[in-house]
Amino acid sequence: MDFKAFLKHINRYKWILILVPLVTLCITYFMVKNLPKQYSSEAQISTGLVDQSKQLATGQNQNMDYFKTSQQFANIIEKIKMKKIMSILSYHLILHDLENPKQPFKKYSDKLDSIPADKRGQLVSQYQEKLIKKETLTLSDKGNNDLYNIVASMGYDEAAINKNLTINRGDGSDFINVSYVSPNPALSAFLVNTLTTEFIQNYGQDVNFNQNNSISLLDSLLKKKEGVMNQKNAALKNFKMANGVLNLDKQSEIAYTQISQNEDRKAQALRDIQANQGAISAIESKLRGKDAYTGGNVVSDNREIVDIKNQLNVANNHYIDGNFKVSDKKKIDSLTNILNAKTLRNSDNNIVDPTASRQNLIQQRANLDVAMNQAKSSIVSIDRELAQLKAKYNTMVPFDAGIQNYERDADLATKDYMDALNRYNQTRTEQNIGVKLNIAQVGLIGTPEPSKRLIYIALSGFSSFSLCFIAVVALFFLDNTIHNSKQLINATNLPVIGSLSYVNREDRSLKSIWNDTEKPNYIAFKNLLRSLRLELTNVMDADESRILGITSLGTGEGKSFIASSLAHAFAMTGRKVLLIGGETQQVESADTKELAVRDNFETFLIKREIHTQDLITVLNKNKDNTSLLEIQSSKNLKAGFDVLRKGFDLIIIDINSLQDISVAKEWLMFTEKNVAVFAAGKALSDTDKELLVYLREQPGFIGWVLNKIKLNEKSKS
Repeated sequence: MDFKAFLKHINRYKWILILVPLVTLCITYFMVKNLPKQYSSEAQISTGLVDQSKQLATGQNQNMDYFKTSQQFANIIEKIKMKKIMSILSYHLILHDLENPKQPFKKYSDKLDSIPADKRGQLVSQYQEKLIKKETLTLSDKGNNDLYNIVASMGYDEAAINKNLTINRGDGSDFINVSYVSPNPALSAFLVNTLTTEFIQNYGQDVNFNQNNSISLLDSLLKKKEGVMNQKNAALKNFKMANGVLNLDKQSEIAYTQISQNEDRKAQALRDIQANQGAISAIESKLRGKDAYTGGNVVSDNREIVDIKNQLNVANNHYIDGNFKVSDKKKIDSLTNILNAKTLRNSDNNIVDPTASRQNLIQQRANLDVAMNQAKSSIVSIDRELAQLKAKYNTMVPFDAGIQNYERDADLATKDYMDALNRYNQTRTEQNIGVKLNIAQVGLIGTPEPSKRLIYIALSGFSSFSLCFIAVVALFFLDNTIHNSKQLINATNLPVIGSLSYVNREDRSLKSIWNDTEKPNYIAFKNLLRSLRLELTNVMDADESRILGITSLGTGEGKSFIASSLAHAFAMTGRKVLLIGGETQQVESADTKELAVRDNFETFLIKREIHTQDLITVLNKNKDNTSLLEIQSSKNLKAGFDVLRKGFDLIIIDINSLQDISVAKEWLMFTEKNVAVFAAGKALSDTDKELLVYLREQPGFIGWVLNKIKLNEKSKS
């Protein structure tokens, strides 16, 4: 954004920005000068929603839901604003004024004052009847007297009260503040006290009514749930009695446990039988063996000992019968020694009595046989018991699905009943310990409120200034007109080589303008024209260009006047100038350097002859804008311009505006340098933006000449 241009724009409208707020301040001052004093009164309602002491007394949960609490406060505030409560308040206000005509809160309105005194008693009765019935005051209440309009005329209707009534919750507190501002302090106090009292009364009645309805409904629902529960439990009981089932789950569990125990006993008995059979086989193997443990060697030794003993007995008998012969004695001694040796060896090798060991084995085998027979007998009894338990368990299976359905229905019915009972008890509890609204502070008659005159005056001045400033800024951003060179460069991305001020010619000739040394606008125009002449001279002399084309985006830009002015300016430097087109004027004398009109350019193209007049020669163009290429071929046109180049130092062509794009393009084919004239105070149209593309493509385009600049704008830029 161009801040300099913005500041200039603001400066242009500075008086509007100053005068409008001043006028607004004055008007506001006189309007609020006689404002009546305002009195405010505030009453507070205690809700008990966040009061910790009340929550402890009622046993409520200390972990409060702040969102729920805020919602409860919002509901209470909205209920205070209900039409029903406001209508009750309106009845109280109008009844106060009707019943106390000497001390009303407000002066009687024209509508109320026009009612005769004897008929005001009827109004009191009608309003009291509506107050008792707590009917809402609406526009439909029409009869002999328009009740709503009378209340509205006194400013006691809902819309009028709400303008000065404020109901809000203190910051995080347990209180709802109800405040009202009016010119009468008694009215303010009466209104807030009446509103809070009536609301608390109606709120309590509504809550009790709703809770009683809820309790009645829950009680009816509880009885229905109880009947269903008893019915389902009775059905379960009858099913159990009909099928001899006390507790199917417990009985089936016991039966299954017994089956498992008997199967374990049977498995243990089978293991005992197998173990006993193995032990018996081992004992029998030992009894049949020949080893020392079984007495094989012992038997052999015993037999030898027995034989020796027998032989010793025979020898003793023979020794006695043979009269004790020495030989018989030796034989006895020899057998005795042998017997002793055998006995000693047998006692050394066999510490345990083999006979006793064998007897023990035989006894163990007998015991094992008895145990094995007992185990086999127990298997029979176990199988019999298992069969009975399995039969009993199988008889329980068909009842399982049926009893589960009965138990499920009974459980659901019991659960529904308990839920209904909990809701019933909870509602009873809430009715007893629920939210109880109380007036924590009544509204009192207070002192006047601080005057708001200065605030109103300041707001009026600030708002009027803001509106004016916004309007001026909007005009700046919505204004697409171009007033200076910088704006033109930014808008077109093309250079500006010079600027010319606006000249009010008043039908004066260029000579008189040039010779005038008194009027500032003529002097400024000549200085700017000299500056433009210098820029063009530097550019054209750099490559010895001689043909300069002057065009514009549209008509009315002043290009013809600039073409004539440049021709005059270059002639003042002693250059011989040919002007094709431009402003045509009659020449008074040949030595005046005035613009002269002699021939047409089309005539020159045909005859190739030109009569030069002093330093400036003028060739008119065909006013019909005939196409050059339709008159002569491009080759002949170039030859004609070559002739002109030799005869003049500078050729200035006033080319048609680019709106005649076909004719302008033909003339631009034969120019060496080009400039375009743009009038200040004009905006670029969509067509102009399309023509800019063509200008950028011209290799000989030098830049813009900004024309018709106001002198004050030029001096500030």
